[in-house]
Amino acid sequence: MSHEQSDQERVESRAHLLPEEAAVGSEDAEAQADAILTESDIREEDQNAAPDTVLEHRTSDQTVTPIEPPD
Repeated sequence: MSHEQSDQERVESRAHLLPEEAAVGSEDAEAQADAILTESDIREEDQNAAPDTVLEHRTSDQTVTPIEPPD
């Protein structure tokens, strides 16, 4: 089986609409499936490609404004 055939099988498999997708309909389920799988592959290769998926590593002193004691 070639890589292209495997991609086509993935698209055909994903082209079966989920209940949420069926509720709103799709003009071209295969094109929609191809776009979804392409984006998924990009996210799988680069974990930072998806918006809001970057985990920030900060300490508490970087996130909280210190309260100064009264004069």
